[in-house]
Amino acid sequence: MFRRTFWFTTGVAAGVWATTKVNRKLKQLTPESLAATAANKALETGQRLKDRAVGFALDVRDNMAVREAELGEALGIHENPELPAPRQYTAIENHHSTNRSTPKYIETSFTSQAKYSYNRNEDH
Repeated sequence: MFRRTFWFTTGVAAGVWATTKVNRKLKQLTPESLAATAANKALETGQRLKDRAVGFALDVRDNMAVREAELGEALGIHENPELPAPRQYTAIENHHSTNRSTPKYIETSFTSQAKYSYNRNEDH
């Protein structure tokens, strides 16, 4: 009697285990589940690529600084020369003019020529 009960219980447990396993696999193979899995894999791959790109950029920056130091030593330049001041643009508008079709000028501090401002809303 105990033998039959043992084998009956073992069979029921095996059936429940097999049914559960098959149902899980069927849920994994639904279109929604496959799409979610593909999206997750794409996000993971994108994150890995981003991490590698950032690491590569940092390596390039470090190697660039080392190479600049080597070139500075070879050329006898020990300090970084100061960069020139950034260019500044000054817009001069004629507020007393009644004619809207005349273009306004922009003068620059680095050139004597005046350039026209191209404002596409100016003609309207």
